[in-house]
Amino acid sequence: MTDQIPVKNITPKAPSVDLYAKRETIYTRAFTGLFRNIRIVAGLFLFATFLGTVWLQWGDRQAVWWNLPERKFYIFGATFWPQDFMLLSWLLIICAFGLFFITVFAGRVWCGYTCPQSVWTWVFMWCEKVTEGDRNARMKLDKAPMSANKLLRKTAKHILWISIGFATGFTFVGYFTPIRELAMDLITGNADGWAYFWVGFFTLLTYLNAGWLREQVCIHMCPYSRFQSVMFDKDTLIVSYDPERGEKRGPRKKGSDYKAQGLGDCIDCKLCVHVCPTGIDIRDGLQIACIGCAACIDACDDVMLKVGYPKGLISYTTEHNLSGQKTKLIRPRLIGYAAALLIMSSLFGYTVFNRTLVELNVLKDRTPYRENQEGRIENVYTLKIMNKDQKDHVYMIEATGLNGLTLEGKRHITAVAGEILSVPVSISVDPEDIPSSTNQIEFSVISEDDNSIHRTAESRFLGPTIR
Repeated sequence: MTDQIPVKNITPKAPSVDLYAKRETIYTRAFTGLFRNIRIVAGLFLFATFLGTVWLQWGDRQAVWWNLPERKFYIFGATFWPQDFMLLSWLLIICAFGLFFITVFAGRVWCGYTCPQSVWTWVFMWCEKVTEGDRNARMKLDKAPMSANKLLRKTAKHILWISIGFATGFTFVGYFTPIRELAMDLITGNADGWAYFWVGFFTLLTYLNAGWLREQVCIHMCPYSRFQSVMFDKDTLIVSYDPERGEKRGPRKKGSDYKAQGLGDCIDCKLCVHVCPTGIDIRDGLQIACIGCAACIDACDDVMLKVGYPKGLISYTTEHNLSGQKTKLIRPRLIGYAAALLIMSSLFGYTVFNRTLVELNVLKDRTPYRENQEGRIENVYTLKIMNKDQKDHVYMIEATGLNGLTLEGKRHITAVAGEILSVPVSISVDPEDIPSSTNQIEFSVISEDDNSIHRTAESRFLGPTIR
């Protein structure tokens, strides 16, 4: 016999919960409509711009070419250098404010119509339709056992995907290396190993993102989908379902008095769900996965016309409009973004078109000063002159800042397009004309054939201490 009190564990067992949700394949249905046509036009324009610009010529070089080894970035008639990196920062800020403006005004229309992820995904879904059929046919094909027909269709689809991915990767790399040379080197097998790597990398990236990941990129990987909800307000145009008009959902016979049955305009056909590239039901309200593509609007409007109801059950509208309040499209935040965007764009354009095409940097010799044979105080400098233009120039070098200043060295130099020159010069001044031990002077370079091309740079002239 024991003195211990028997203990029994009566804690209920909690059910195990699997936090991993397997991705469900989204089978989109073909549809037609206004917004689909707009998206096709926008997509064709973007594809033509991306695939075609890289083949344009400007003189003896590629029109758009980002020459990383030589640190030269050619955009048609303009050449940009690492010294112009600030312009890129400004451009990115302008693009960010443009995105803020369009988001406040019309929600995620960028995502639905012009985002590369969306554009390429729509193209890849079109490849699916061509090779495997529409929604029901694809679902039936995936459930069917492997056969010659299934293998042929799947192979054709992936061949199209890889081909589009290769065209994308090849074109993208072509912006960084001359695309005509790249094409010949790839065909002949003489391309650099890095060229094969990057073309293959971007081919694979396009294939995976547009072919396999798709809506997962929009929902889980894209930062824009996370902060866009902060940009929205109740006056933002969003794709929305009108529950006041649509509820209660349910099927009905055509021509029947559905109002007497307590039904709304929504016949619950679920076409709005079947055409959605992210697989959401817009009738559940605004969701983070909605990319504002308006595919559900086109599908719903088509159904409304067929059953004889007014269009617009799903539409671009605002929360205020849905609740019966007045929508204010012009509001302080929108005006603020527009004003900032206009100002920054104007300043950016002015800076780009008025940027100097010559760069001047002055390096002073480490020796403070010396006295030459004539008894004048002399300082030695090295001028770094960069010709940022696409043609040769002859520059004249000048120096000012002290009375009786004499510039010794080359006064006229020739710099070919894109050349960086190191020009040694010396400045001598009579000791009586030196007001202090440290004096500000200014160097300038001026193109002899174009006075608008000039640049100045300040430096110091050192002399003996004056007691």
